[in-house]
Amino acid sequence: MSHTHPSQGGVSLTKTGADFTVWSHHAERIELCLFDTSNGTELCRLPMERTEGDLHRLHVEGTREGAHYGYRAHGRYEPDHGFWYDPSKLLVDPYAKELDRPFVHDARLSTFGEETADLVPKAIVTRDRPAKVLMPFLPPGGFIYEVAVRPFTKLHPGIPEKLRGTVGALAHPAVLEHLKKLGVDAIELMPITAWIDERHLPPLGLTNSWGYNPIALMALDPRLVPGGVAELRATVDALHAEGIGVILDLVFNHTGESDRYGTTLSLRGLDNLAAYRHVEGNPGTLVNDTGCGNTLACDHTYVRRLITDSLRHFVLNAGVDGFRFDLAPILGRTSHGFHTTSQTLHAITADDVLEDRLLIAEPWDIGPGGYQLGNFPKPFLEWNDRARDNLRRYWRGDSHMTGALATALAGSSDIFARNGDRQTRSVNFIAAHDGFTLWDLVSHTHKRNGRNGENNRDGHDENYSWNNGVEGETHDKTITKNRKRDVAALLSTLFSSRGAIMLTAGDEGGRTQHGNNNAYCQDNELTWLDWKSIDSDLVELTAALSAMRKRFAVFAETTFFIGENGDVAWISSTGAPMTVSEWEAAEGPAIAMVLTTKDLKRGGNARLAVLFNRAQEACDFELPAAAGLKWRRVSSGKSVGTLRLKPRSVEFLVEH
Repeated sequence: MSHTHPSQGGVSLTKTGADFTVWSHHAERIELCLFDTSNGTELCRLPMERTEGDLHRLHVEGTREGAHYGYRAHGRYEPDHGFWYDPSKLLVDPYAKELDRPFVHDARLSTFGEETADLVPKAIVTRDRPAKVLMPFLPPGGFIYEVAVRPFTKLHPGIPEKLRGTVGALAHPAVLEHLKKLGVDAIELMPITAWIDERHLPPLGLTNSWGYNPIALMALDPRLVPGGVAELRATVDALHAEGIGVILDLVFNHTGESDRYGTTLSLRGLDNLAAYRHVEGNPGTLVNDTGCGNTLACDHTYVRRLITDSLRHFVLNAGVDGFRFDLAPILGRTSHGFHTTSQTLHAITADDVLEDRLLIAEPWDIGPGGYQLGNFPKPFLEWNDRARDNLRRYWRGDSHMTGALATALAGSSDIFARNGDRQTRSVNFIAAHDGFTLWDLVSHTHKRNGRNGENNRDGHDENYSWNNGVEGETHDKTITKNRKRDVAALLSTLFSSRGAIMLTAGDEGGRTQHGNNNAYCQDNELTWLDWKSIDSDLVELTAALSAMRKRFAVFAETTFFIGENGDVAWISSTGAPMTVSEWEAAEGPAIAMVLTTKDLKRGGNARLAVLFNRAQEACDFELPAAAGLKWRRVSSGKSVGTLRLKPRSVEFLVEH
């Protein structure tokens, strides 16, 4: 197996210096700029030689690891025709793996003829150091924990202050202890590659805190990963040592160079026409299938290789287990729309380094035909927003939702069995970084995004949420108790579902953003997890649910529940199988999902019953037990006689 590809970019160190390579078809010429590492002074501009395949190359004697560099590209400056060449703009190598500082937005980055070397981060010459690449840690049906590094660690009292807010903090024993307590199988890190603020944020005194606005697709952001690839590799190793995988959330759908009025920092200045998608017949107009101003041309051979080389880099040099792809239909787009058999999707799944990695798609964008849930090729898992919405609607009390609940719990065969598949590829979640937190979901019927500076116009308007009687914060103990009860029911439902499951960090403890459902620009106390105020009862519940999920083998299986061979039975409160009229009842009566499984704690076969009562009143429930066996609570092991389901609750019983 070969882990090397012929280079189309980047720097290769030699015995006597370094080989620099950058690709551009339309540039007339490109210069390599070297900088003094102590004061940032530009030392020289060296002309590069255009070689076969539009590769511009130069060998520089005496260059060593740690050298700082950038590029300048010469050619036509005619934006109406798609040409953005401006040699006053220092350009970051698309293959850069480390930068000397973060990106900072400035109007000069968008102004023709304005020198930007003092503004633009310099790429650092690095030497690859192989990581230990292991089989991915996420098992079938595994528990994914979505983490925004800075908000998650910024206020953690057990982490040294200088380490807070960095990837290295995730390897601290205090964090590892929490992850192990919850039974996390893999953490999914929101973007940690180098990004820039959207241009409207600095005047508002705001900054992008999510990172979904990248410039350099391989380079780690110095604010989050000051130790570069070595820090990420060491953190991955520490998590692996505890049996926890690492998934990187990466953005290959657009870049922070944005629309026509955006910045010239890298790909735009090197070859705008090749790197981005343009309206057919109108090269001056960028296609915006992302809502972010531009769309990467992922079907272009150069961009396709840039994507796969980026993924290979993070596997080979950091040892990560897999990737989540933001607005993933862009990866499958050509000028004619999304194709599940696209060359770029195939290049990822067929690559010798990537073929066994975890791949997770966010299966929608805002372009034509952009909703592609269920249409990604194997082995992609997919974020399942339909199950998310249906589970929310069930617990909100919407009419006729019992069947939708069962379908989601059973693996969403309506979505993932379209092509005759018998296994789900669903990633089930009820809340994610984008939208209400789990606590806010049961505390707000309306978003409160005023702090974002867009007059509450941003963020989703329909969240299928409810407030339990009062909008937002309250001192009413009964309402707070009811909200906590609803969060417990939502958590229990999530951990009962077939497929992989995902929980956003802090939602296990009642995290709130006070109704802000689009907190991408709030790098402050609104998003920083307040570890001192997290609800320990909810944390304990989450840990117990995770342990339950690992105890019963049925949750590690991915075939759909179809009611054959005793895999599942749907039981009404009378103890009899659900009737058609009960399935179709508007109010949604109490229901039990009874599963045949192996009990890995006690050994042997067992039946597990998960009982749902979304009503505001308690409900008597009968479960038929096999001769000589009794139903016992999973939590306590105590047998139950007449079972009375509490209002708005989920119960777990095992038959022994």
